[in-house]
Amino acid sequence: MTATIIDGNAIAQQVRDEVRSEVERLKANGKDPGLVVVLVGDDPASVSYVRGKTRDVQEVGMRSETLRISADVTQEELLGLVGELNQDERWHGILVQLPLPSHIDEGVVTGAVLPEKDVDGLHPVNVGKLFRGERGLYPCTPHGVKQMLLRSGHDPAGKHVVVCGRSNLVGKPLAGLLMQKAEGANATVTICHTGTPDLAVHTIRADILIPVMGRPKTITEDMVKEGAVVIDVGVNRVEDASKKSGYRLVGDVDFERVAQKASAITPVPGGVGPMTRAMLLYNTVIAASGVYARHVDGK
Repeated sequence: MTATIIDGNAIAQQVRDEVRSEVERLKANGKDPGLVVVLVGDDPASVSYVRGKTRDVQEVGMRSETLRISADVTQEELLGLVGELNQDERWHGILVQLPLPSHIDEGVVTGAVLPEKDVDGLHPVNVGKLFRGERGLYPCTPHGVKQMLLRSGHDPAGKHVVVCGRSNLVGKPLAGLLMQKAEGANATVTICHTGTPDLAVHTIRADILIPVMGRPKTITEDMVKEGAVVIDVGVNRVEDASKKSGYRLVGDVDFERVAQKASAITPVPGGVGPMTRAMLLYNTVIAASGVYARHVDGK
């Protein structure tokens, strides 16, 4: 078997097209959606990621601004800025780019953003809504994974989904989304993590396998069930002297080998990454619409 490639770029473009239409509708009704990004320090990966997000926002016709803050900003000063943005009606979405410098508590800062402007979906209120099965602004990567499954014809309903990773950013909220008693969910979800004694015992049983570990090529073909759907959330840099940068990006899955056994698989890059950015746009336009917030699920 050779797996079908689930093209994250193509699916993300579908989402962006839908967002663009909604932006046009909102503008016709006198509302101009806006996203402000707070970038602390000059971490190269964060700078590059924010640059890409800015291009995406402009592509769909929304306003955006990036506030670049020195890495030596105090937590109190950063919280003061977030408070000002909360009250600024020009901005419907606020994104504080992570990671933050070590002297700043990320949980405190992300929790200071108003839930209705929390387009990253990290505020405790939004996380709570997710696990209660209520409408809210959902974290972008988990929601992007769900959209990839639905839009590529792999509804998780009735399937056994194994998530490898229990992070607050992806693993836990992804499990919460997929196990809900709701359309586009209704999966039986197993979460594996660093304390799981034998990872392969669980991964080999998965109808849908979703590694979120940050460990390159950890999932090998002997760990995957024949015909499984594999959504690789991992993004890892490995040395590659043939590249100008000196490295290349790979996922948590041994892509070439697993693709010979799975029925469908996402590449890295070009898989989940574009969907994360697309769902940020989706969250922003939902925040701007005044509907806090609704499910998409491909509709």
